[in-house]
Amino acid sequence: MVSVVMPDEKAGPSGTLLAFDFGHRRIGVAVGQTLTGSANALAVVAVTGKPDWQAIYAIINEWKPVALLVGLPLAADGGETEMSRDARRFGRQLEGRFGIPVMLEDERLTSFSAEERFVKARERGAMRRKEAALKDAMAAQIILENWLHSRADSGVPPEL
Repeated sequence: MVSVVMPDEKAGPSGTLLAFDFGHRRIGVAVGQTLTGSANALAVVAVTGKPDWQAIYAIINEWKPVALLVGLPLAADGGETEMSRDARRFGRQLEGRFGIPVMLEDERLTSFSAEERFVKARERGAMRRKEAALKDAMAAQIILENWLHSRADSGVPPEL
Protein backbone atom coordinates (compact mmCIF):
# COMPACT_ATOMS: atom_id res chain seq x y z
CA MET A 1 0.00 0.00 0.00
CA VAL A 2 1.28 3.48 -0.86
CA SER A 3 2.23 5.45 2.22
CA VAL A 4 0.66 8.78 2.90
CA VAL A 5 3.35 10.98 4.38
CA MET A 6 2.10 14.03 6.22
CA PRO A 7 4.35 16.94 7.16
CA ASP A 8 5.55 16.92 10.74
CA GLU A 9 5.07 20.33 12.35
CA LYS A 10 7.99 19.89 14.80
CA ALA A 11 10.80 18.45 12.76
CA GLY A 12 11.67 16.60 9.64
CA PRO A 13 14.25 16.84 6.95
CA SER A 14 13.69 19.17 4.08
CA GLY A 15 14.87 18.03 0.75
CA THR A 16 14.26 17.11 -2.81
CA LEU A 17 10.98 15.67 -4.05
CA LEU A 18 10.29 14.03 -7.38
CA ALA A 19 6.78 14.14 -8.82
CA PHE A 20 5.40 11.82 -11.46
CA ASP A 21 2.51 12.39 -13.86
CA PHE A 22 1.72 8.78 -14.75
CA GLY A 23 0.43 7.93 -18.20
CA HIS A 24 0.17 4.80 -20.32
CA ARG A 25 2.53 6.22 -22.99
CA ARG A 26 4.69 8.67 -21.02
CA ILE A 27 5.45 9.62 -17.44
CA GLY A 28 6.25 13.24 -16.75
CA VAL A 29 8.78 13.92 -14.01
CA ALA A 30 9.40 17.09 -12.02
CA VAL A 31 11.81 17.97 -9.25
CA GLY A 32 11.20 20.31 -6.36
CA GLN A 33 12.48 21.46 -3.00
CA THR A 34 10.51 21.49 0.23
CA LEU A 35 12.73 24.26 1.61
CA THR A 36 12.13 26.74 -1.21
CA GLY A 37 8.72 25.48 -2.28
CA SER A 38 9.88 25.46 -5.91
CA ALA A 39 9.32 22.90 -8.65
CA ASN A 40 10.64 22.45 -12.19
CA ALA A 41 9.75 20.16 -15.08
CA LEU A 42 12.56 17.65 -15.42
CA ALA A 43 12.04 14.79 -17.87
CA VAL A 44 9.66 12.50 -19.70
CA VAL A 45 10.03 8.75 -19.30
CA ALA A 46 8.73 6.40 -21.97
CA VAL A 47 6.20 3.69 -21.22
CA THR A 48 6.19 0.78 -23.65
CA GLY A 49 3.97 -1.73 -21.95
CA LYS A 50 5.71 -0.92 -18.67
CA PRO A 51 7.58 2.12 -17.33
CA ASP A 52 11.25 2.50 -18.27
CA TRP A 53 12.46 1.56 -14.79
CA GLN A 54 16.12 2.10 -15.75
CA ALA A 55 15.38 5.72 -16.68
CA ILE A 56 13.41 6.21 -13.45
CA TYR A 57 16.27 4.65 -11.45
CA ALA A 58 18.75 7.03 -13.10
CA ILE A 59 16.59 10.05 -12.19
CA ILE A 60 16.09 8.89 -8.60
CA ASN A 61 19.79 8.08 -8.26
CA GLU A 62 20.77 11.52 -9.56
CA TRP A 63 18.36 13.58 -7.44
CA LYS A 64 18.23 11.40 -4.29
CA PRO A 65 14.73 12.50 -3.25
CA VAL A 66 13.41 12.26 0.30
CA ALA A 67 9.96 11.39 -1.07
CA LEU A 68 8.09 10.76 -4.31
CA LEU A 69 4.77 12.23 -5.36
CA VAL A 70 2.44 10.59 -7.85
CA GLY A 71 -0.44 12.44 -9.44
CA LEU A 72 -3.79 10.76 -8.83
CA PRO A 73 -6.17 11.30 -11.77
CA LEU A 74 -9.55 11.14 -10.06
CA ALA A 75 -12.88 11.61 -11.83
CA ALA A 76 -14.51 15.04 -11.70
CA ASP A 77 -16.65 13.86 -8.76
CA GLY A 78 -13.55 12.62 -6.89
CA GLY A 79 -14.20 8.97 -7.66
CA GLU A 80 -11.72 6.37 -8.79
CA THR A 81 -11.08 5.69 -12.47
CA GLU A 82 -9.09 3.03 -14.28
CA MET A 83 -6.27 5.55 -14.67
CA SER A 84 -6.31 6.42 -10.95
CA ARG A 85 -6.04 2.72 -10.10
CA ASP A 86 -3.10 2.44 -12.53
CA ALA A 87 -1.44 5.51 -10.94
CA ARG A 88 -1.86 3.98 -7.48
CA ARG A 89 -0.27 0.75 -8.79
CA PHE A 90 2.63 2.78 -10.21
CA GLY A 91 3.04 4.46 -6.81
CA ARG A 92 3.18 1.08 -5.07
CA GLN A 93 5.77 -0.10 -7.61
CA LEU A 94 7.89 3.01 -7.00
CA GLU A 95 7.79 2.49 -3.25
CA GLY A 96 8.55 -1.22 -3.56
CA ARG A 97 11.44 -0.76 -6.00
CA PHE A 98 13.14 2.22 -4.38
CA GLY A 99 12.09 2.14 -0.71
CA ILE A 100 11.25 5.85 -0.78
CA PRO A 101 7.97 7.13 0.70
CA VAL A 102 5.32 7.80 -1.97
CA MET A 103 2.53 10.34 -1.63
CA LEU A 104 -0.50 10.77 -3.86
CA GLU A 105 -1.79 14.17 -5.02
CA ASP A 106 -5.10 14.88 -6.72
CA GLU A 107 -4.16 15.92 -10.24
CA ARG A 108 -7.52 16.90 -11.72
CA LEU A 109 -7.05 19.64 -14.35
CA THR A 110 -3.24 19.52 -14.31
CA SER A 111 -3.09 18.36 -17.94
CA PHE A 112 -5.24 21.33 -18.94
CA SER A 113 -2.97 23.70 -16.97
CA ALA A 114 0.12 22.12 -18.52
CA GLU A 115 -1.35 22.62 -22.00
CA GLU A 116 -1.97 26.30 -21.20
CA ARG A 117 1.62 26.73 -19.95
CA PHE A 118 2.98 24.98 -23.03
CA VAL A 119 0.98 27.26 -25.37
CA LYS A 120 2.20 30.36 -23.52
CA ALA A 121 5.80 29.12 -23.64
CA ARG A 122 5.47 28.55 -27.40
CA GLU A 123 4.09 32.05 -27.84
CA ARG A 124 7.15 33.44 -26.04
CA GLY A 125 9.41 31.26 -28.20
CA ALA A 126 10.58 29.29 -25.17
CA MET A 127 9.37 25.97 -26.61
CA ARG A 128 8.89 24.40 -30.00
CA ARG A 129 6.07 22.18 -31.22
CA LYS A 130 8.37 19.14 -31.28
CA GLU A 131 8.84 19.54 -27.52
CA ALA A 132 5.15 18.79 -26.90
CA ALA A 133 6.02 15.66 -24.90
CA LEU A 134 7.39 18.01 -22.24
CA LYS A 135 3.76 18.80 -21.35
CA ASP A 136 3.84 15.64 -19.27
CA ALA A 137 6.81 16.98 -17.29
CA MET A 138 4.99 20.30 -16.94
CA ALA A 139 1.96 18.42 -15.57
CA ALA A 140 4.25 16.75 -13.00
CA GLN A 141 5.59 20.21 -12.11
CA ILE A 142 2.04 21.47 -11.53
CA ILE A 143 1.24 18.43 -9.36
CA LEU A 144 4.31 19.17 -7.24
CA GLU A 145 3.57 22.91 -7.08
CA ASN A 146 0.02 22.17 -5.94
CA TRP A 147 1.30 19.85 -3.22
CA LEU A 148 3.87 22.39 -2.02
CA HIS A 149 1.35 25.27 -2.11
CA SER A 150 -1.30 23.28 -0.26
CA ARG A 151 1.21 22.73 2.56
CA ALA A 152 2.14 26.42 2.60
CA ASP A 153 -1.54 27.52 2.54
CA SER A 154 -2.36 25.22 5.45
CA GLY A 155 0.26 26.86 7.66
CA VAL A 156 2.09 23.56 7.98
CA PRO A 157 5.73 23.77 6.98
CA PRO A 158 6.39 21.88 3.74
CA GLU A 159 9.29 19.91 5.21
CA LEU A 160 8.68 16.18 5.37
